[in-house]
Amino acid sequence: MTRSAPPVARALRLGLTALLAALLAGSLAPAATAEAHSPAVVKKDLPGNSPNRTGGKDYYIDATNGRDDAAGTSPRTAWRTLAKANATTFAPGDRILLKAGEQWHDEQLWPKGSGSAGRPITISAYGDARARRPYIATNGKVPSPFKADGTKNPDTVGLTGAIVLRNQQYFEIDNVELSNDDDFATDITTGSYVRDGIAVSINADLLEPGADSVMDHFRITDVHVHDLDGPSTWQKIHYGGVNFQVFGSKSYKEYGTGGHHFQDVRIEDNTFVNVELHAVQFAFNWFAADGRDAGEYDESGKFHEGWEQLWVRTRDLYSRDVYIGHNYAESIGQGAFQFANSRHMTAEYNEVNGFLERYDAVSCGLYLWAGADSVMQYNEVYGGPDNEYDGTPWDLEYTNFNVTYQFNYSHDNAAGWMAYMGNSSNSVARYNLSVNDNGVLVKNMLSTNYSPTYFVNNTFVYDGADLDYVHDETFLSRVYFLNNIFYNTSKTEPTPWYRRTGALRQAVFSNNDYFEAGGTHSGQEPADKAGLRVDPRFAGDPAQYVTGAGVDRIRKSAAHFALREDSPLIDAGRYNPHLGTEDFLGTHIYHGKAPDIGMAESRAGKKVRNPVDTDPIEEEGEGRVNLALGKPATASSTHPGANGTLGAVNLTDGDPATRWAAADDAAYPITLDVDFGADTTFDEVYLDEYTDSGTNPRVRTFELQRWDAGTGAWVTFAGGGDGIGHDLSVTGFGTVTTAKLRVALTSQQPAEVYTPTLTEVAVYRGDA
Repeated sequence: MTRSAPPVARALRLGLTALLAALLAGSLAPAATAEAHSPAVVKKDLPGNSPNRTGGKDYYIDATNGRDDAAGTSPRTAWRTLAKANATTFAPGDRILLKAGEQWHDEQLWPKGSGSAGRPITISAYGDARARRPYIATNGKVPSPFKADGTKNPDTVGLTGAIVLRNQQYFEIDNVELSNDDDFATDITTGSYVRDGIAVSINADLLEPGADSVMDHFRITDVHVHDLDGPSTWQKIHYGGVNFQVFGSKSYKEYGTGGHHFQDVRIEDNTFVNVELHAVQFAFNWFAADGRDAGEYDESGKFHEGWEQLWVRTRDLYSRDVYIGHNYAESIGQGAFQFANSRHMTAEYNEVNGFLERYDAVSCGLYLWAGADSVMQYNEVYGGPDNEYDGTPWDLEYTNFNVTYQFNYSHDNAAGWMAYMGNSSNSVARYNLSVNDNGVLVKNMLSTNYSPTYFVNNTFVYDGADLDYVHDETFLSRVYFLNNIFYNTSKTEPTPWYRRTGALRQAVFSNNDYFEAGGTHSGQEPADKAGLRVDPRFAGDPAQYVTGAGVDRIRKSAAHFALREDSPLIDAGRYNPHLGTEDFLGTHIYHGKAPDIGMAESRAGKKVRNPVDTDPIEEEGEGRVNLALGKPATASSTHPGANGTLGAVNLTDGDPATRWAAADDAAYPITLDVDFGADTTFDEVYLDEYTDSGTNPRVRTFELQRWDAGTGAWVTFAGGGDGIGHDLSVTGFGTVTTAKLRVALTSQQPAEVYTPTLTEVAVYRGDA
């Protein structure tokens, strides 16, 4: 085993004060490195040198001069090994104090017992504050969390940390250094290895019937974790610097609703360098939910696979009241900050310097999966890979409800800016700054959403010659782009907006600014009747954007892209409640006649204290009357699943988020009838198939028929042989007058197995 001297502690950025005066003038320096995060001055005194104020006992551990047969209750009678602490059940208010400057190799710390409200058990340091933090170098000496067949072992899963807590609560950990790698010089690339810094878990299989399954109050502060190694392959389990997870070997349906989560957690002021897979992973639930049998229908009739974890919401298994802030992560193997299954989470002022460095599949820099009522703000992410999957700094992930990304700064991420998955409600990305995230700005969209998504007042600065696309797939549900700046620095290539025909069909653009340094605008540029094509006139030169200032000065970095007083974007935006109440720089929204465009609001004009949306963009239509809207619709076949929500009534409700589906055994032709109630004249029929992750267009041929009251028969007047897909407008048949319209689906695409599903049947008359 070869070992190099690891870095020792969290950063004090030296010389920053002298640099702040030049902050707006241009780039400060390359992004901070691990070495820049090492203190060069004496630290504050260590907590273990002060009296215990929680009413418990103090226990001391000294790897050099301690003795396990001693009392352990004073520095002079300290224990020697972590094994002694592992064999002890501690009481509320007790402190486990490790001596600064000491090292424990090939050991892990797993104290038993739990604290109580106001009396947590503390793991901390004592001794010389000038010495190195007490260092636990577990060197991979942890049990495997897997059985021989590769499934999780209930006895050992979660026991993979340098510090371990399982089914325990009321703990505070601070001022320690941790690693968990048997060979710092060589990366593990194969095999099954799971190694954590701090592993905190709830193991549902080991809780006694009726036992408390909510683990309360955790504080992890001023901890330095480095060199955690494991293979860069997906093992259906997470590991990382700080790792909160919930385990259960049975289906989630076999555990009670509620419980099985963490509550009141703060993870802050920690440093993570060269770790797998994550810096912080919080708090994935691992109940058997991989197969289709683990899936469920939501209230709108949409089916969710088990892995989408809708069951966390329906069974209220969210962890809650979580704060993760002011952490630094460098050279992270997979996604640096991966959060899941949590509500009322705030993740702010976290800095990521390099992620997905040893993993070539899905993950992002900082994101929340299957969460609710949470906000990600004032984070900075840079150094991401050129990844064909996700790889972006941020991610509007699956099954999120009321999740907002605001005031974040990302730059120099080759995969793009924001991954966007779907199956979510009220997703908002506002007042963010993106510079040279030259991949795909809004990447993916694999599933429909419950409600519209809002991208508002973001500033995007990119190189059109290097950018892949603004959007690479197809927006499947309504998305609003309001008051954004799209600033293309390329003088040779205009902005590439999409790669798929119809990619922006569900996107509405209003009051955005589209600036092309080369003066040529793409033919793909979206229609925006209130949009501008002007130089925003930023406060600083876009080519000299700020790096290296750190998240504590993130507003100073963002101010480089504030608007000058003569900017044409001042008062050029439109108000919408999804803008929130302040901009990136803390300025109230809004001043003057209207909000500004971009991530910074100027103070020009009178402050509008209580803005009102007098012109909702959601109510803007296309100016045509849908003659089928609200009319009765019937189908020859309807799928019985999804709690009866897939009926033909959805075809004429005007809502593209609802749908009709035929039964799996439906025979062709499948007919969809709209009853106008009286003779109606039209010259266009609009049809739209439903698509989603794994759901492709299924109709190959169809006919449009009118009801002939005189003969009592259906008469075909139009049809198609090349499928329906999205946004198909059938015209060219002149005008038709009838009291009923039939859409007859006569065959399906050869490669498709399942029967058709459509979102809309609309009818128009051009001269109405």
